[in-house]
Amino acid sequence: MTYRHPVTPEPAPEPPPLLRQPEFLKLWAAQSISQLGDQVTLLALPLVAVLTLDASAAQMGFLVAAELLPHLFFSLMAGVWIERSQRRRQLMILADVGRALLLASVPLAAAFDVLSFPQLYAVAFAVGTFAVMFDVSWPTLFIAVVPRRDVVDANSKMSLSRAVSFVTGPSAAGVLVQALTAPVTLLVDAFSFLGSALFLTRLRAQEPPVEADGNGMLASLRDGMRFVLRDVVIRADLACAATVNLFNFVFHAIFILYATKELGVAPGTLGIALGAGAVGGILGALIAPRLEQALGIGRSVVVGSVLFPAPLVLVPLASGSELQLGVILGAAEFFSSVGVMIFDVSAASMIFLRTPDRIRARTAGTFRFVNYGIRPIGALLGGALGTVLGLQAALWIGVLGALLGVLWLFVSPIPRLREVTEAA
Repeated sequence: MTYRHPVTPEPAPEPPPLLRQPEFLKLWAAQSISQLGDQVTLLALPLVAVLTLDASAAQMGFLVAAELLPHLFFSLMAGVWIERSQRRRQLMILADVGRALLLASVPLAAAFDVLSFPQLYAVAFAVGTFAVMFDVSWPTLFIAVVPRRDVVDANSKMSLSRAVSFVTGPSAAGVLVQALTAPVTLLVDAFSFLGSALFLTRLRAQEPPVEADGNGMLASLRDGMRFVLRDVVIRADLACAATVNLFNFVFHAIFILYATKELGVAPGTLGIALGAGAVGGILGALIAPRLEQALGIGRSVVVGSVLFPAPLVLVPLASGSELQLGVILGAAEFFSSVGVMIFDVSAASMIFLRTPDRIRARTAGTFRFVNYGIRPIGALLGGALGTVLGLQAALWIGVLGALLGVLWLFVSPIPRLREVTEAA
């Protein structure tokens, strides 16, 4: 009898560097174009209301609310529904095409002089709804495209796209509105979403399988929320992010009013300061992976959660000449934006690595519901505190309250994590 040694299977080949992975490049291109389109819409749609329909303050408030409400109404259920879908990439394509058609309807109505506020409210609400569909779907596609080894690097590159869109989107929108009018700018913006859809149609990836659990929608929703609330790492991260978001919107609800009315900063100087913040965001996205390698992913989350709100203490302390105020506000926005990108990249990577594929969309929906739902509450609270206590006192509450978010991390294993294992 001839004895045969067992054949040892060859290890799977290492994937190439991230920038040589064509499927990731397609997903990155689609996400980058979609982010840029979102930023153009953010400025161009309100400018249509102001310049074309002569909107009042109340009408502008309704328009902003119309775009935010879908995140509150649909994020949770979208996570459950999308998780049961076998065509998540097609849902993202549908979301892009839907937003393109909706935005194109505005210049068409304006051309025939039938544009109205009800149409703008409907467009804003529907665009927000499609944004929820796109954003809750993409984590399932991301994890199918990006090797586990490259999750932090990929998140950094996508956050970099987001930061760049904050710089270029509003600037491009302003130039286009001035050159072409606001309605025509929305028509140009519509083509950006079609470009995103085109890249998604060319993407080839095996999506995570649908795991039917036999439960109804509400039971699955409870399971998703139970997972988020019971996992000690994810629960602490969500509590920290929610606390920071709540008080950060207390701050930003009155920041521009304080800068212009109390400090007397000119709009041009304020614009430069906010631009410095966008540049800080780009830097933060670039250094986040290196910081994670040096400190570990958990400590990177802690650093980001502190560096995000801490520089904003400069705002209520600011005084001096116009130049001095511009430098102080610019420094506050710059270093805060570095912090928010470090926090976003590290925390998003930690959640991706921790979350099982079968519950990924539900987790994304829960996070979106909490983090977007807390923002209008913070904004309303900021307005109320500014009215009752004064703008400067409200700013202090916003900054110091946001710094308390790090306490959630210190009572969790997060500061001790160098790398993350998937939850059972």
